[in-house]
Amino acid sequence: MEQSKCAQCRKGKQIPLNMAFKDKSHPVKKVGQSRPKSFEWVTDFITGKKVPDVGAEANRQAVERYLVENKGYLPENIQVDAPIKLTIGGEPYRSTVDLVVSVAGKRYMVIKCAPGSLGSREREAVSAARLLDRSYQIPLAVVSDGRTATVLDTTTGKKIDAGLESLPSREVAAKKSAGTVFQVLAENRCEREKLIFRSYDSMNVNVGHRTGMNDEC
Repeated sequence: MEQSKCAQCRKGKQIPLNMAFKDKSHPVKKVGQSRPKSFEWVTDFITGKKVPDVGAEANRQAVERYLVENKGYLPENIQVDAPIKLTIGGEPYRSTVDLVVSVAGKRYMVIKCAPGSLGSREREAVSAARLLDRSYQIPLAVVSDGRTATVLDTTTGKKIDAGLESLPSREVAAKKSAGTVFQVLAENRCEREKLIFRSYDSMNVNVGHRTGMNDEC
């Protein structure tokens, strides 16, 4: 027996794909179609603003709280998502640095917050500390997961201490900053550092954390 056909089929018309199934039990998924990702929001400990809880955000919140509650820093000493703008090969590259700690009017410490291996982020933190301020290299570069930390000397790139407790307190940082000769990054090293920073940063950027800009290097 010949199977029954709908009116459109008998007339030789092709049924549009989006009309093939009206029943919700047989949904038609369009190629390449995906639902927008959703995420939770948290209130930043320093700024009081809502931020998406993605990537290393929980780690950053832990570091912010530790700096204030255990190391004596004031919220105004800590810049969140410090904007950085570089020019590489004639093209602008914009990003942000997780945390920048200042004392006595000078930026003293850059902190990169990481959700995983700290070792893989050390070079990125050092490059950020070398490039963020055009007038001098920020003395300390730090990577932390909120539970531990690695402290590096920006000018040499060498590890000088480890553990959250090794982060200098506000009082210690102020004293050391007063006796520090802030060095400018040599011009012939600037381009290489920018390439290094971009190569690491472009793999690690979190949602909503690449928004501002700084003076170009």
